[in-house]
This record gives sequence, C-alpha cells and structure tokens, in this order.
Amino acid sequence: MKVVKSLYFQIICAVLLGVVVGHFWAQQAIALKPLGDAFIKLVKMMIAPVVFCTIVTGIAGMNDKRSLGRLLSKTLLLFLALTVVSLLIGLVAVYLFKPGAGMNIDPTHLSTQGLSQYTESAAKLGVVEFFMHIIPETFIGAFNKGEVLPVLFIAVLSGFALSSLGERGKPVLDVLEAASHMVFKIFSYLMRFAPIGAFGALAFTVGQYGITSLGALAKLIMTLYIACGFFVFVVLGGICRAHGVSLWKLLRYLREEFLVVLGTSSTEPVMPRMLEKLEALGCKKGVVGLVLPTGYSFNLDGTAIYLSLAAIFIAQACNIDLSLGQVMTMLAIMLLSSKGAAGVTGSGFVALASTLTVIHDIPLAGLALLIGIDRFMSEARALTSLASNAVATVVISLSENACDRQVLLQTLDGKATPNAQASDHAWEPAQAGKHL
Repeated sequence: MKVVKSLYFQIICAVLLGVVVGHFWAQQAIALKPLGDAFIKLVKMMIAPVVFCTIVTGIAGMNDKRSLGRLLSKTLLLFLALTVVSLLIGLVAVYLFKPGAGMNIDPTHLSTQGLSQYTESAAKLGVVEFFMHIIPETFIGAFNKGEVLPVLFIAVLSGFALSSLGERGKPVLDVLEAASHMVFKIFSYLMRFAPIGAFGALAFTVGQYGITSLGALAKLIMTLYIACGFFVFVVLGGICRAHGVSLWKLLRYLREEFLVVLGTSSTEPVMPRMLEKLEALGCKKGVVGLVLPTGYSFNLDGTAIYLSLAAIFIAQACNIDLSLGQVMTMLAIMLLSSKGAAGVTGSGFVALASTLTVIHDIPLAGLALLIGIDRFMSEARALTSLASNAVATVVISLSENACDRQVLLQTLDGKATPNAQASDHAWEPAQAGKHL
C-alpha cells in the first residue's frame, strides 16, 4: 500500500496510461489536453511567490554579503561552460550520425504553415531586449507573468534591502518567512494532481502526433537522445565524481521530478519542489535559491544540444555545406539565443528560429521538418536541463562550503528521510541565518 500511495508510483502509472490512451483512443486523448495545461498553470502561479520568498529570506539571513558576488560569478561561469560543452556535443553528434543526410529536401517546397507564431516570438529575442526584459515595468508587475528573471531581480534587491535595515526590517522578514510556509504548503497540495497532469499531457502528445509519426525522423530523435544521454552521464557524471557525489543516486533521489517533466515536457512545474528537495540534501537555502532559478534561464543545456544538432540537421537535409566560420558564427549566436528563449513557450524551437533568422545560411523554412516532432524532442531538452541544474546547484553548494556533505551522502544513500526533513524543517525560514 505504501508503494501505491507514493507519488513516484502514481506518476509512472499515469505516464504509461497516457501513452496507451493516446495510442488507442487518439481523438479522446486529444481532448485531455486541458488536464496537462491546467496542472502546469496551477504550478506556474506559485513559482513567482516561491522564488521571491526563498531568495529574500535566504539573502537576508546571509552573514557574509560579499560572498554573494563570488557565488553569482561562479554560477554564471559554470553555466557558460556547460552551455558551450552542450553546443559542441550537439554539433559532434549531428556530424557523427548525419540524421539529415540523403533526405535531399528542396526548402522552396516546404510548407511554412504553422511557423508564424515561432518566428514572431523569435524576432523579439534580441540581446538588448532580453536584458531589458529582466527589469519589470513595476515592482508588482514582476509577478504578473510568473517569469523567473524579473522576480529574481527584485528578490535580490529586496533581500539586500531587508538585510541592511537590520531590526527595522525584521517585521517584513517575519511576514515573508510565514508566507514561505504558506506557499510551500499550497504547492504540496497541488503536487497531488501531478499524475493527472502528466497523464493528460502525455495522452495528448501521443494522440495528436502518434507514435508512428516518429518513424520518418526517428534517426534525428535518436541522435538527440544519445547526445543528451552523453552530456548527462559523461559530462555531468564526471563533474559529480570530481566532487565525490554519485550522479545516479542524485537522479534517483529526484526521480519523481523527472517523471513530472517527462509527462509535461516542461521543467517549470517542478521548480518549487526542486528548491525544497535540494535544500533537504543539505544545501544552504540562499545558495539553492539563487543558483536554481538562475539556471532555469541561463543553463538550458538540453536546448543548447538541440540547437546545434537541429540546425545542422536542416542543413544536411537541404544539402547545404557550411564552412567552419559559418558554424562558429552559428554557435556564437546560439550561445545567446539559448538564454533569450527562457520563459517562452516552445523555447527550444523559438531559439532555433531566432538563430536561423539571424544567420541566413540555413533556410528558415527548414523548421517545417521539425515542427511535427518537436514535442517529442522537448522532453529530452527538459530532462537534460533539469539534470544539469540539479548537478550545478549541488556542485556550487559544495564548492562554496554551503552544503553539509554528511547530510548529502546520507540522504542520497537513503539513510535519511528527505521527505520528512523537507516538510518539517528544511524550509524553516528561522533557520536561514544559522545555515548561512
């Protein structure tokens, strides 16, 4: 009975049932799309208050404010390095397996119907626009769309302001500490609907596109999953080993979150729970609260792999030979476009559209080859990015001496009770000052 009641078991059953329903009852499955959409909307409405409360109380409880600059610098450098590696892995994979070779596509014969929404979004992803988007129109306006970066920006400012006020800021901090308990309790209620959301989202995906539709572009999909697997188990696995952490145990610890992402093709529904579980590993609240939300916008490694792989695939399919200079220019643009698409629906596809809009060496119409299977590829992107951000948070916490290694290892070994720990005291705001 204990296994049946576990969220992990329920989500597995929901995912399998979604595939079956989508395959055998496609029309009915398509009508289940609102179940997945509703769950994602329910959780997204909690992201802004969760991030704000976590970061403000974490920063306000930090004893050494000078360490914050070092922490942010180290975080962004690690994210930059991981993104570069991801782009190169996608590039090597597509040239190694050549999934587009032999297709002999004439781009002038490709239908661009359905691409307008992506190309319009891509046109708004300039570098200046991206950084201007971080600054909200108003303080309260940062919470309207539930996007991470504007909330992160005002949360950091608020945390420093409350810290500098000392005792005068304590009443406000007490309110935020109480609010953090409330928002995480609400989130715990919403997570009970995760199996329903995963079932509806996956049933719709299989019903809408069909498992058989994967056959024509199976080699491309397989190439992406192989590249993502290499990045996770070789690159991230090597980073974990270098810091004395087992990647496999960390992935197993976060298995429920990965199943939710698999079902919904989005990492956003699990952000609040990821914050909770990473702190339960012994990572300090202020570090987790800064690194993980920042990674959601600046460390989209699954998207980076997809960008370089998909762009060269289109070139191969259209028999376009790119010079080394053209490829290097494309990678440089992708380094920026992979960040700029954060928070945009279908972010990977939009980032690819924005890249092709700029470089002109690869026909934009080639996106039509990918639009039908993008949903299946988005799962690999989301799972890879989630794994990368989890590893980055743990590694940076260890490097900053902001993680209790004994708690980390015991929890990953299953010798601790992380669920009870997380619900009972891991998010106790009163402990923030002691932890930090």
